[in-house]
Amino acid sequence: MNKDILVCGVGGQGTVLASKLIASAYMAKGETVHSAETIGMAQRGGSVTSHVRIGEAYSPLIAQGGADIILAFEPAEAVRNLAYLKKGGIVITNNVPVKPATDSLMNSGYEAQPMLDYLKDKCDCIVMDGAAISREFGSAKFYNIALLGVAAASGRLGLDEADIISAIENGVNPKFVEVNKKVFEYAMKM
Repeated sequence: MNKDILVCGVGGQGTVLASKLIASAYMAKGETVHSAETIGMAQRGGSVTSHVRIGEAYSPLIAQGGADIILAFEPAEAVRNLAYLKKGGIVITNNVPVKPATDSLMNSGYEAQPMLDYLKDKCDCIVMDGAAISREFGSAKFYNIALLGVAAASGRLGLDEADIISAIENGVNPKFVEVNKKVFEYAMKM
């Protein structure tokens, strides 16, 4: 199997953990996995991008036009990374924007809906209701696990519920395993 998955968000959203869980789940299935992160000013709310390549690959980085799936924790990051999506690929994105510091200072009107409309016009796109996740579980810190649930339910990730649950059990701090499993199962039903 060959599959290229680009995971993108901003610092603090759990982008790297999500990519590690995907990689771990595929490795548990016996697949060869290559991954790499490109982290800019992540601690300051900057872009974080993880490349996860399953199967034969000569580089851990996905070429533009090569990603089967883009998992985006934030709509602007989905738009920013859209050039990586291959024809026939899919974007699965959160609908809750993370406003950059410049918008907070200047109140320039940074809104998610125009970006989501753009994505729906340009590609196959599934939009996760991050606000519902926050209401149900009391935090935005679960977007990474929720996005994995939506991706698994779509059938395009190539991993099923048991694969991801096992990765969560083995890759998440034991204090948070049960709540993350609940978030994942809730998101699969979304």
